[in-house]
Amino acid sequence: MLRGLYTAAAGLITQERKHDTITNNIANLNSTGFKRGYTAVRSFPEVLLSKITDGSDGGSPVRKIGMLNTGVLAEESVSVFLQGDMQETGNPFDFAIVSDIQLPGMPFDSSGKYTDPDGNMTFQPQAFFTVADADGNEHYTRNGKFTVGPQLNLITSNGELVLGSNGQPIVLEDVAGGVATPISKISLDPQGRLVKPDGQVLTDANGAPVSLMISRVENPNRLIDEGNSLFRINPADAGQVTRIALDNQVQVRQGYTERSNVDSAQSMVDLTMAMRAYEANQKVIQFYDRSLDKAVNDVGRV
Repeated sequence: MLRGLYTAAAGLITQERKHDTITNNIANLNSTGFKRGYTAVRSFPEVLLSKITDGSDGGSPVRKIGMLNTGVLAEESVSVFLQGDMQETGNPFDFAIVSDIQLPGMPFDSSGKYTDPDGNMTFQPQAFFTVADADGNEHYTRNGKFTVGPQLNLITSNGELVLGSNGQPIVLEDVAGGVATPISKISLDPQGRLVKPDGQVLTDANGAPVSLMISRVENPNRLIDEGNSLFRINPADAGQVTRIALDNQVQVRQGYTERSNVDSAQSMVDLTMAMRAYEANQKVIQFYDRSLDKAVNDVGRV
């Protein structure tokens, strides 16, 4: 009897975690660059039930009854890195990545993955802005709502430093002529280089053009969600990340931000389904509770 109680309890926990993921998606509906998540659910291994008899009826002492599923679990929360809609802001420090990286012979479906005839799955590579925290650790984000910090660094809304193609923080000052002059406005040329108000390309102290560092992640599911639309990658997966230049598959639009890719209508449907499944498992547990109550209090009294 208790086996079913444990199975229903596992279902309750799984639906609770699905509910948490969906509500987090809804809460970040208007978060710039947010990538919605979903809960990966799998079942526990099935077990074979057998009945053991004394063999007095001439049959086998062990009779197979059938397979029994022992419940489900929420394995992990996975982000979906599909392109979000563009929202025009007119702010020169707002940037949005438009990414549609293709691989030869692999037409990706609407969820961003390709499955070959043998069942091998390949995920669509994605492009990200590269930023660094106070300790110099690199992170990746699609939130291009940048601003200028006190030290004239280009920073994210959370204070991370935006990195240039040379791997160094972008500093908005003109060092031409040996005199550092603050820059109040920048623009982006087709090659992704930052351009000063006078139309000249912004250069660093070594005279090299300054541009945004765009990182390509071959399998975005290897990224670890850090919150605030930031992701990092484990050192063991560092080979998944390469630096890329802008081309027809990856573009950066200035004066735009990328909206969250959360579908509000689908999220409400998923939320309702999770609540209904939770209630169904709850009723099963209540049934077992009433059965145990009768077995202990009523049957034991006879």
